[in-house]
Amino acid sequence: MIELSTFIISILLVAIVGTFIGYFIRSYVYENKIIRSKEKAQQIIDEATKEAENKKRQTLIELKEEQHKIKIETDRELRERKTIVLELEARVTSREESLDQRQKNINRREEQLSYKEEKIENKMNEIKQKEEKIIEKLLEQDKILQEISGLTKEQAKEILMLKVQEEISVEISQYIKDEEEKAKFEADKKAKGYISLAIQKFAADMAGEKTISVVSLPDDDMKGRIIGREGRNIRTIETLTGVDLIIDDTPEAVVLSCFDPIRREVARLALETLVQDGRIHPARIEEVVEKSRRDVETHIRDLGEEAVFETTIGRMHPDLVKLLGRLNYRTSYGQNVLRHSIETAFIAGKLAAEIGEDEVLARRAGLLHDIGKAVDHEVEGSHVEIGHRLAQKYREHPIVLDAIASHHGDVESKSIIATIVAAADALSAARPGARSESLENYINRLEKLEEISNSFEGVDKSYAIQAGREVRVLVKPDNINDMEVHRLARDIKKKIEEHLNYPGTIKVTVIRETRAIEVAK
Repeated sequence: MIELSTFIISILLVAIVGTFIGYFIRSYVYENKIIRSKEKAQQIIDEATKEAENKKRQTLIELKEEQHKIKIETDRELRERKTIVLELEARVTSREESLDQRQKNINRREEQLSYKEEKIENKMNEIKQKEEKIIEKLLEQDKILQEISGLTKEQAKEILMLKVQEEISVEISQYIKDEEEKAKFEADKKAKGYISLAIQKFAADMAGEKTISVVSLPDDDMKGRIIGREGRNIRTIETLTGVDLIIDDTPEAVVLSCFDPIRREVARLALETLVQDGRIHPARIEEVVEKSRRDVETHIRDLGEEAVFETTIGRMHPDLVKLLGRLNYRTSYGQNVLRHSIETAFIAGKLAAEIGEDEVLARRAGLLHDIGKAVDHEVEGSHVEIGHRLAQKYREHPIVLDAIASHHGDVESKSIIATIVAAADALSAARPGARSESLENYINRLEKLEEISNSFEGVDKSYAIQAGREVRVLVKPDNINDMEVHRLARDIKKKIEEHLNYPGTIKVTVIRETRAIEVAK
């Protein structure tokens, strides 16, 4: 028992000693860990402090560099501004000196002007005194002359003026006559040859155009079918085509009335198709009108291509070709504008060839000179302005643009071809049979021609002949001499140009003669 107790006590003592030893060992290890942690922490703190100092130092260096740059930039700006200020000061100083010098010059000039004004005033006073003396002398001389001649001043002045006027009038008339004869000697010979040759080489048919079209019907019963129930057919046709249908007492005919010839042509084709087909109702009318419109557009394009091919002017923009075709349905004083344009093109081409100009370009300009008339009822402006804009839009040759703009004299022509086109246009319009006009307007124009000619003093009789293309004036030989005949012709020409509107030209012929007539029986 004693040995067991001793063993147990030994064990307990060993356990207690192991516990104390483990405690001391653990304490030692813990303290070492604490010491190492502190050392590591201190090391981290030291490294952070060093890094912070490095960053601080780097930041200070960067700030100093930035400050240095700012200082350098500021110094540079200050130097530049200082330079500018110095220049401005120098300029202001120079301006002030200039102004001072100018002011001195002005003061000096004012002094000179004052001196000159004083001298001029003295001179004026002297001249005024001399004028008064001269007037007195002249009055005395006039009085003496009137006593010697037995005429008043006004009577003598009137006699002198009449004599001078008579002498000058004769001299001016003689001079104008001589100059006209010189010009005609050279110009008439060539001009007549060129014009006659151009007209002989081309001749065109005359076309008469109207503002109405007549569609023949197989019988009068067809009129009722065209009108339709409660007028629905005729209303449909008029609405779709924009043309007025006139159904009157004319047997077997319907009249289509419209100022737009293309619409009238569409309506005519559609109505003829409906009459032949026999089926006339709104749906069919709409179908036929649309087909007729396409046919007319195709025909217009074909007409334009034929005109381009006929005049042999080369390629042309398709839109211009279509506009040329539309001219076939446009008239001017009853003359078909497309045929007139083709005729103008040929005449211009022949004239250009005779004087050595570009014949093809002249034909092209002649063909397009009235292109504005194709749309002048749709676009604002004269046909000259519209045509010029269209040709410019499609990039035509500058000479073509010049010919279009100047063919009516609205602007001055810049090329010889433009002048040729204007002459060809006048020739085409003025040739016999080219244009038609109403009988009333024709008679009024002839009467007005004779009335204008008879309004001049010294005219005995006047006669309008050649369909108003010429007026012949017979003067009284006792009142008008040979020199005054030319002046009278020019005065009549000017008055006709001011008071009459007419196509082409009017020739004025003044005749002064003495006739001895005997009749043998």
